[in-house]
Amino acid sequence: MFIVSACLLGLKCRWNGLKYPAEKRLLYFSGAIPLCPEQLGGLATPRAPAQIINGNGFDVLSGRARVINSAGIDVTLEFIAGAQEVLKIARQNKISRAVLKERSPSCAVHCLYQGKALISGMGVTSALLLSEDFDVLSSEEIDKLYA
Repeated sequence: MFIVSACLLGLKCRWNGLKYPAEKRLLYFSGAIPLCPEQLGGLATPRAPAQIINGNGFDVLSGRARVINSAGIDVTLEFIAGAQEVLKIARQNKISRAVLKERSPSCAVHCLYQGKALISGMGVTSALLLSEDFDVLSSEEIDKLYA
């Protein structure tokens, strides 16, 4: 079993209310639990897009960076609450692996947006799970599930 970003399975939870095509390779795994940290944190869909400002997910968790949406509203607490809910659900189900959507301020594993630039860094949920010794894979590393 593993946690998977719900958007990767084609669920309409992206910030703009649209859906990605389902990642077919993930549909073959039984026991994948789809979760959207931003929805779990109390944010609606659709919602204003958000970015981590001056840092990454680890910086948000330590209070050194904030998550601000395009309307200028601080949604840091919602992002942290969503990450904590994902962790809680994973622990309840004895899961220690996650496949999360790259480039997301919640789920990014290797890179995320700051302004229009892609920078190296993790999202809030990925950072929390990694700090709790989870095996965190990017949506671009799905093939590692087969290894």
